[in-house]
Amino acid sequence: MESTISFNSYIEQSIIKNWDQDALTDYKGATLQYKDVARKIEKLHILFENSGVKKGDKIAVCGRNSAHWAVTFLATLSYGAVVVPILHEFNAEQIHNIVNHSESKLLFVGDVVATMIDEKEMPHLEGIVYLPDFSLVVSRTDSLTYAREHLNAMFGHKYPKYFRKEHVSYHHDTPEELALINYTSGTTGFSKGVMLPYRAIWGNLDFCLKRLGIHFKSGSNMLSILPMAHMYGLAIEFIFGFCHGCHLFFLTRLPSPAIIAQAFADIKPAVVISVPLVIEKIIRKNVFPKIQNNVVRLLLNMPVVSKKVKQRICEQVYQAFGGNAYEVIIGGAALNQEVEEFLYSIEFPFTVGYGATECAPLITYSDYHDFVPGSCGTAVDHMEVKINSRDPETELGEILARGCNVMLGYYKNEEATRQALDENGWYHTGDQGVMSADGHVFIKGRIKNMLLGASGQNIYPEEIEDKLNSMALVSECVIVQRAERLVALVHPDYDEAKSMGFSEDEIAGVMEQNRHALNGSLPAYCTISAIEIHQEEFAKTPKKSIKRYLYQ
Repeated sequence: MESTISFNSYIEQSIIKNWDQDALTDYKGATLQYKDVARKIEKLHILFENSGVKKGDKIAVCGRNSAHWAVTFLATLSYGAVVVPILHEFNAEQIHNIVNHSESKLLFVGDVVATMIDEKEMPHLEGIVYLPDFSLVVSRTDSLTYAREHLNAMFGHKYPKYFRKEHVSYHHDTPEELALINYTSGTTGFSKGVMLPYRAIWGNLDFCLKRLGIHFKSGSNMLSILPMAHMYGLAIEFIFGFCHGCHLFFLTRLPSPAIIAQAFADIKPAVVISVPLVIEKIIRKNVFPKIQNNVVRLLLNMPVVSKKVKQRICEQVYQAFGGNAYEVIIGGAALNQEVEEFLYSIEFPFTVGYGATECAPLITYSDYHDFVPGSCGTAVDHMEVKINSRDPETELGEILARGCNVMLGYYKNEEATRQALDENGWYHTGDQGVMSADGHVFIKGRIKNMLLGASGQNIYPEEIEDKLNSMALVSECVIVQRAERLVALVHPDYDEAKSMGFSEDEIAGVMEQNRHALNGSLPAYCTISAIEIHQEEFAKTPKKSIKRYLYQ
């Protein structure tokens, strides 16, 4: 592989270079400067070393985005351990599954997660650490207890005359070395732990520094909205931002539209990283109502004044994102066509990228100057992309990707690895598309069925369907997404209902009970808002799988 540069050296250099600059802020809360981050990293290294954590051991982190989440991530990699980021919105059982499957030695938890989990369900963990203050929630070894109780004394003994820049020296990683395991799902039967080597993290970082970093200087503000346990938010908002010397702000609470809008106004980020739902919400709630009146429509149809009206509208939209962003980068799912056409028509600086957890995550991207409507950019640096069809420009085929960013495989799942990575190193994305002569990729359909939650969470409908199919009177079902809501289409077991003498109203009542029971077992972001009765059996392929696309 082309990278021989240690990824951790970027963390090291950014800390030293930006020593006295602001680094991490919990929005409306405390700020850590780069030197504070270095000091906290060093204390965690002392804790790891004295509690028996070795290079290559797994350390899991599960909590809402925060400065201490970021510190834990940096400390784990720079020590030479493997980080296992877990989406904080997973339920307790899913968190236990991932901790156990990954064989994590320590688990760092946020305040909400700490109240949910049951340590007895994670028998191999040596300790649970509380993210807000790094105190011990659970310790199962004397060495961990001793190290935490004497941490400040150990730090003082190691650095009697103060901790300085010259003390910052981190694990020198190699390209193929495992850096992190990112789980695409929390359910045992569906768990795929994506093994990402240092070269994949480096490939994404190098691209961002060269292509994005040239447009704004270190010290600029960045806002972290997407979950850092998701590769898109982790790589672009956090890792790139930190290594570029930016001041990162974390929305430590649930990012409601009002909070996001206020944060944009306060922080004025230098670049905005988002998923379509956030953008669509802002446009539909704050912009469309203002421009969809008769006066504005009339002005937009007058060629002489149309350009000025569009410029004014563009400025209003730009201010809604803080008024300082080089561009707005949208990824994670397809952008609504109406919203995309509107933004393009007013010449708003936005672009759409494409990626996958398996590529840490970037596959394609174009700067907004090169954005082509309907596309998701061209192959990023260090990556090749091709369409698996006879004529990639006109004939649909699976999108394949190969290069520096591609994973090592799925942790403890050789069969899934063989299905995703072929013998020539191509990653099979499961998405269909075409490619223009100049390399722009157009996604035309998802073979994969993943849905995207409002804050960028991955939702796998098969998992929800698996649970619902085992409930009373359910013969078969399909989970569909309508705007931000998930709806279950259910074909009831009419034979059983008839044998029990149930009317249509009583069947509907059973389904509502099913919905409540199902939602009690799901994370909040993938609960079902309604169950709709589907009278006929669902149409199926020759392999007897439901033709989902007919019901979306």
